[in-house]
Amino acid sequence: GSCQGNSVERKIYIPLNKTAPCVRLLNATHQIGCQSSISGDTGVIHVVEKEEDLNWVLADGPHPPYMILLDGNLFNRRVMLQLKGTSRVSGLAVAIAKPNPPQGFSPGLKCPNDGFGVYSKDYGPQFAHCNKTVWNPVGSGLSYEDFDFPIFLLEDANETQVIKQCYQDHNVPRDGSGPEYPLCAMQLFSHMHAVTSTVTCMRRSSLQSTFSINPEVVCDPLLDYNVWSTLQPINSSGKVDPEKEVIIVATRIDSHSFFWNIAPGAESAVSSFVTHLAAAEALHKVSDVHSLQRNIMFTFFQGETFDYIGSSRMVYDMEKDKFPLRLDNIHSFVELNQVALRNDSILWMHTDPVSRMNESVDMQVRNLLDILSRSSMGANVTLREVEHSQPLPPSSFQRFLRARHIPGVVLTDHETAFQNRYYQSMYDTPENIRMQYPEGLSPEETLEYVTDTAKSLAEVATVVARALYRLAGGANNTSAIQADPKTVSRMLYGFLIKMNNSWFQSIIKPDIKGILGDVPQHYVAVSSPVNTTYLVQYVLANLTGTVVNLTKEECLNPEKTPSSEKEMYEYAWVQGSLDPNSTSRVPYCVRSTVHLSKALSPAFELRQWGSTEYSTWTESRWKEIRARIFLVASKELEIITLVVGIAILIFSLLATYFINAKADVLFSIPRDPGAVAY
Repeated sequence: GSCQGNSVERKIYIPLNKTAPCVRLLNATHQIGCQSSISGDTGVIHVVEKEEDLNWVLADGPHPPYMILLDGNLFNRRVMLQLKGTSRVSGLAVAIAKPNPPQGFSPGLKCPNDGFGVYSKDYGPQFAHCNKTVWNPVGSGLSYEDFDFPIFLLEDANETQVIKQCYQDHNVPRDGSGPEYPLCAMQLFSHMHAVTSTVTCMRRSSLQSTFSINPEVVCDPLLDYNVWSTLQPINSSGKVDPEKEVIIVATRIDSHSFFWNIAPGAESAVSSFVTHLAAAEALHKVSDVHSLQRNIMFTFFQGETFDYIGSSRMVYDMEKDKFPLRLDNIHSFVELNQVALRNDSILWMHTDPVSRMNESVDMQVRNLLDILSRSSMGANVTLREVEHSQPLPPSSFQRFLRARHIPGVVLTDHETAFQNRYYQSMYDTPENIRMQYPEGLSPEETLEYVTDTAKSLAEVATVVARALYRLAGGANNTSAIQADPKTVSRMLYGFLIKMNNSWFQSIIKPDIKGILGDVPQHYVAVSSPVNTTYLVQYVLANLTGTVVNLTKEECLNPEKTPSSEKEMYEYAWVQGSLDPNSTSRVPYCVRSTVHLSKALSPAFELRQWGSTEYSTWTESRWKEIRARIFLVASKELEIITLVVGIAILIFSLLATYFINAKADVLFSIPRDPGAVAY
């Protein structure tokens, strides 16, 4: 059998494998998040299920520092700031609240991306810093605090139960006095390499890269790729004709929460980009799209949660002539923001009151709103305009407005404050957008099951697709333009419940099938492209591209095929679905207009790490992240064990010395008595 050399460690420690840490992020001026000391932080476990339990940790308990197992309902700003102000706490493990906290929970800011949108002291100062409308009133700003102890999320209820059982067996106070040793303790490792700010950590990394053969990089910029495609193909390496007008449709595809890579983003991101993808599919099915006078560009921005990384980069590239489109080509802008939680099926149309003071912009915006309203006739969606004096909600459109007065509209399910009470939190899950499946369905049946949420988002996609067709100059009847609820259902299942499903498997390239994890997360991260980007790219190609009759060789090297128009199209050799009669797949070649463009903040391109114009978010590097529990003996017993150990060591050294000194006496060879000496 195989030899297990760490059996002693396995007898002492119980590792916690299903956890998510809070890590350190940095911007131009601050560091936020959490970290442990370099050797990990240890403390005696105390379970806190109601606020009174905190007294034991903060004052009464005789065995500080404590590791708190905190009930998810108590994970709020008030409790966290109490814990932050004491040395009696060495770390925190948070159990997920089930059901979701009814009062709402958002660790994001009340005014998301404040200072990086369009409103400032020079542009609509009365709207700057959410003076007019607080968009996320539930926001506690907890994600933007800096904690000097580790905080982990316990994702597995069974592991939470193991910790509670260990606490019950060893740590529960008896009759008001402290429990007896041994006590149940926890150790959390999450030491972060970067400190202070992006300016400091990027400077250190830069110096290391310059002077060291093995540079020790301490932080990395948040970066990824934007996904974009056009209704009519354009030369992606050239420039669009200055006369050609393009309508941009946009959504964000990333989200965030307090914990690293826990970003379900059901309402804050997925609902809108799924609706966007469904509208793109509906438009591509229309027969006369290639003769429309205006082109339509479908754009999916990455990193928007962190001060508009993706959109600010695209605007920068357009201004610097590094993108096929220029800002002058943009005819109008339609953005889908949070759209799943509509009241009475009302969709709100937000516009920018400042740019509308210009008469020609106002006229174009009115036309845009009029077309949208008319497109909702006969659909189960009511479009309403918000009051004229209200600013735009946090949106990618704001970055385009910073560069140019573009007529545009942002569609949301909220008139003023967000409907989403779990914005940027681990609770922004399928349940938050009321996705429900009947009991007992197999994964394949669940994938195909059309939920009410899917039907409602398909209605929004239908309205958007019809309006875009009209905006682009389409003259035919739009009643045939219809988004498919079945496609929306599959996308919601894939992006919110299980990425590793038969549909996603069939539409991606064989060499990236490893990205299909189980539970989808939509955090932008530092290694790119992330799963979400790849999947949005391939779903968009699948819904809007065409299957072409090329061999694998021709598909992978389209420049060798004369009729491929390589500048106009992208080609992908995808896995295809499983052959019903065997275990092999039937791959094929997809031709589409789907492209990726960099979503790295211009601040890093320009090496302006202290920029106030562009996002400067970086993520610290770390060596290891792990958590474990074990039994700890009393200090007295540890000291006695140490003293006895030292005494035994000294005794053995002395014994060795004396034995060595008298070795000739102790180990001399006795003489043979029969031998006679002369």
